[in-house]
Amino acid sequence: MEATVQHPARREPGSDRPRRLLLAVDAPSLLHRNHHARAHTRLTDRSGRPAWALHGMLRQIIESIDTFAPDAVIFGLDDRQASVRRDLYPAYKAHRADKDPDLVDQLERAGALLDALGLATLTPPGLEADDVNASAAAWAEEQDWACVLITSDRDAFAHISEHTQVLRLIDGGINASPLLNPQRLRLMYGVAAEHYLEYAALRGDASDNLPGVSGIGEKTAAVLLSAMGSMQAVWADLEHDEGRTLAAALDSWSAEHGTRRISAGVLRRLSAPGARERFEFNLQLMSGRRDLDLGLTPDIPGTPGLLPLDISRVERVVGHLNMEATTALALRVLTGDPASARR
Repeated sequence: MEATVQHPARREPGSDRPRRLLLAVDAPSLLHRNHHARAHTRLTDRSGRPAWALHGMLRQIIESIDTFAPDAVIFGLDDRQASVRRDLYPAYKAHRADKDPDLVDQLERAGALLDALGLATLTPPGLEADDVNASAAAWAEEQDWACVLITSDRDAFAHISEHTQVLRLIDGGINASPLLNPQRLRLMYGVAAEHYLEYAALRGDASDNLPGVSGIGEKTAAVLLSAMGSMQAVWADLEHDEGRTLAAALDSWSAEHGTRRISAGVLRRLSAPGARERFEFNLQLMSGRRDLDLGLTPDIPGTPGLLPLDISRVERVVGHLNMEATTALALRVLTGDPASARR
């Protein structure tokens, strides 16, 4: 399950016309991973400022562009000053330790670096990079493009569809990271892609300090959605028929899989005071915004986000990170001019 496999969504079903490809990158997610993986290098740029996370992020993006050959690239950034989700839920991510000042410095410089290269960035007011991912997936579907979201965050799985896949970066880099489509997501979690958000809302998200519905873990959440199709059906049955259809579906599932019955316990937990409210609150907080204006104008050559990039800008901006091999790779991949790598 490597990133080097051909992106199946790039070809339109029943047609020889290839879809164009948008690469949407969760920049903070990559910066966090590369900060922790590369801090020991203490790499600095030509002005002496810490650059290991910036370099690692940029290197992974260049490798991704080399792998996927996208037509456009957009980077989502977090609003570091305001948070709609934190205003709604003050405990949102509150358990996380304070960030290393060197990481904060690189997070704050990332947007300027990417803009200077001529790549498209978006910092939505009060929102996060995952909202940019959600809007990128929606944009790709509306424009009949294919889309690959690059992140290490599971939240992006909610955006997987026949148009959109997720390259989830894990240890080992681009080629060792799984590229997830609806079929692979179902194999991993037992949940249809269109119901992953409901699955996550039931389970909760410890990394965001969001508890799930009490007593409903990952396995039970997957069984619920498999047996009933959606949580809308679950809540409707509990409200109007005391959960009889749900109990029968769960008992049937248990009989089919040779496991003990779980229906009584699940009904009791879902009927408990606050259970539905917790689910719906999580759903609200976890849902990514799908209506952001990405500012992409793919039919106007030279606008931010389109490839290839200007040779002199790439040479100057990437060169400032003080890694000759990465500059050479960037010139080859980002400018579309193999000769530029020998400049």
